[in-house]
Amino acid sequence: MATSSIRVDDEGGIAVVTLQHGKANTLDTEFCQELIVKLEDVQLGGCRGVVLTGTGGIFSAGVDLRRVHDGGAGYIEDFLPALSDAFLSVFGFPGPVVAAVNGHAIAGGAVLAAACDRRVLADGPSRIGITELLVGVPFPLAALEILRSGFGADVLAELAFLGETHLPEDALRLGLVNEVTEPANVVGRAVEVARKLAEIPSAAYAHTKAQLHRPFHERIAEHRTGDDAHVLELWSSPEALAAIKAYVERVLRGAK
Repeated sequence: MATSSIRVDDEGGIAVVTLQHGKANTLDTEFCQELIVKLEDVQLGGCRGVVLTGTGGIFSAGVDLRRVHDGGAGYIEDFLPALSDAFLSVFGFPGPVVAAVNGHAIAGGAVLAAACDRRVLADGPSRIGITELLVGVPFPLAALEILRSGFGADVLAELAFLGETHLPEDALRLGLVNEVTEPANVVGRAVEVARKLAEIPSAAYAHTKAQLHRPFHERIAEHRTGDDAHVLELWSSPEALAAIKAYVERVLRGAK
């Protein structure tokens, strides 16, 4: 029987959704599918808001590149749509969603944080950034639009092209997070923020959130089919697979 990679706890009407998938909360097909289901359950269960957090010193290190490398084009064909759908399940949740960024939020982990309404980052060595292009693969359209919404268009190009990761002080200065707090307090503070937002009547909050997100959802709806096909082609190309293999061997296996 498969074990859950996501734990949900009810903190007085706020669902604390804790990612606990391996050492780095990396994103694979099954994990993405589970996140979608968990958020659907939370919504149906009547929780007034959500806090999304990780475990240990990592919020999420992004895509599980070992799975991509080992699975090749066949795996990528199933994975990329699941990845975009998981991002959109967070971004489209009608109630307040607050990221308690307990540690590193890299690449897809940063997209998950950007999909939330507010972001509270743990002080210390935590880094946040989007590094996809350094690996050699482009962003799916849904991810890029969510990043545009969460981090702002002004800094997005610099973040994407340079692929730098930022410590808390710079992350706050760049607007990647809304506040920084002590690591022991990051979930508690995020619950406080979610609870405050949940005081707003739910229908009014959901409608306003939908209005704010509308331009991004519209661009995704209009262009996703064609763009996703091109992104799949690029991720599955021999050049991209070779770049992913080199990155896995150089960075990930060296980090063991």
